[in-house]
Amino acid sequence: MKTQLLRDTPATLIPAGDRITLAQGTEVFITQTLGGHVTVRTDRGLFRISAEDASALEGHAPAAPEAPAAAAFSEQAVWDALKTCFDPEIPVNIVDLGLVYDLSIEPAPDGRQSVEVKMTLTAPGCGMGPTIAEDARLKIAALPAVGSAKVHIVWDPIWAPQMISPEGRKILGLE
Repeated sequence: MKTQLLRDTPATLIPAGDRITLAQGTEVFITQTLGGHVTVRTDRGLFRISAEDASALEGHAPAAPEAPAAAAFSEQAVWDALKTCFDPEIPVNIVDLGLVYDLSIEPAPDGRQSVEVKMTLTAPGCGMGPTIAEDARLKIAALPAVGSAKVHIVWDPIWAPQMISPEGRKILGLE
């Protein structure tokens, strides 16, 4: 969908991860709106606009914030939260892309849960890694009973397309 920006808008350059401001009136083409954030293409490249700034897109109605899938905390609720996180260039969530390697949940002394995730990226040089990891961390931290959430980017094993789930392969047209 082609549109323009109604105001100066913070954005993240993909894949470098550099933060910039797109000027009011910039014409953009929306390429992806998964996970609450918006990926746009301009004559200057590809950018991610956060959910908080998506209202700057003329004619774009941002989706309502995603509520946690479960009323109570569970490991499945964490996996469900991770499935709402997307690489801004690929229309498959980070779980089905095979980027999440480990999920650890430990009870904290205050009765809440400490959650740690180890994930990787599709390419070691991807500057979007910290952005994707922070998106995952925020979505986990928003779950009921989570006291702390940490997401670590790891490089072992190196990601390969064979790690994509059958559902992800179907979305990408690989099967």
